[in-house]
This record gives sequence, structure tokens and C-alpha cells, in this order.
Amino acid sequence: MSSTTLKKQYEEKIVPALTKEFNYTTPMQVPRLKKIVINEGLGDATQDKKIIETAINELTAITGQKAVATLSKKDISNFKVRKKMPIGARVTLRRERMYEFLERLVRVALPRIRDFKGIEGKLDGRGNYTLGITEQIIFPEINIDTINKLMGMNITFVTSANTDEEGFALLKHFGLPFKNK
Repeated sequence: MSSTTLKKQYEEKIVPALTKEFNYTTPMQVPRLKKIVINEGLGDATQDKKIIETAINELTAITGQKAVATLSKKDISNFKVRKKMPIGARVTLRRERMYEFLERLVRVALPRIRDFKGIEGKLDGRGNYTLGITEQIIFPEINIDTINKLMGMNITFVTSANTDEEGFALLKHFGLPFKNK
């Protein structure tokens, strides 16, 4: 399936369903997915520079878009961190790549988690949702044999929803498997 199927599903099924559910007067009021941000914090990168390169390569393979290193904002002597030192990696996905990644996440990656019973349904108060993943090996793009360290990541879904209820309904319609809802 191409990414256009998820976009088409949004336009043909999700928009009418949300319009009916929340009594919107115009399709422009219906919340939409703005972007997906994948972020990987790497505290161990202060000792080993290869960890950052590995993380950037893995995120690039998972998302299909070049990841960038995130730099520290200030010195923290307790953690041996200097200002502008690479301490993480992130990717921001929009438009087609965003829909492609969402589809792969829901249909392929999440079902590969051991003992998976659904994801937590707590949003941030403004209709955005962050999903924490503990192992990057749930993505089929990652070759398990080449992994030397399991790394987690945060996947943030930024929506144009005004409330958590609207954001939750939008993400549920996109197929995110929330627990007990």
C-alpha cells in the first residue's frame, strides 16, 4: 500500500466520521496530523561517538529521511557533557513520508512488540501524543544481527486538534491501537 491510501482514508472516511462525531460545520475544523517527530536521546554518546552515527543511520533507515544530531544546550559537568555536544538524533516527518511511516508503524512495527496489549491513551492537553518505544528492533528495516545496543525512541504525533478528545479520536481513526478505549 502506498502512503496515499492513508491520506485517502483520512479524506474519505476519517473527516466525515469526525465531522459527525464533533458536529463540525466545515471540513477545515476537522483536526489533521501535522507532523510526526521521532526523537532518540543518547546519554552514552558522550563517551562513544559511534553511537550517534549508528542512531542517525538507524533512524534514516526506519523513516526514509535523513536524521540529524541534536546538540546539548549547555555544559553539565556531572554527565560529562559540553555545550554543542551531540547527545541525540531526531527526524521530523511531514506529508507523504509522515503517512508512510504511520502506516508502517501501525501495521508492521507495533504488532512486533512482545506481549503487546495496546498503547497508553494519555495526550498532552493540546491534542498531541507521544509514544515511547523501548527497542528499535521492532522496525523491519533494522537488521537484528548488526545491533550492538538496544535504544529506545519517542515518537510524537503533532495534530491540529484543540482538545485531547479530538486528538485521541483522530489518532484512533488512523488505527493507533490504544488500550481499553
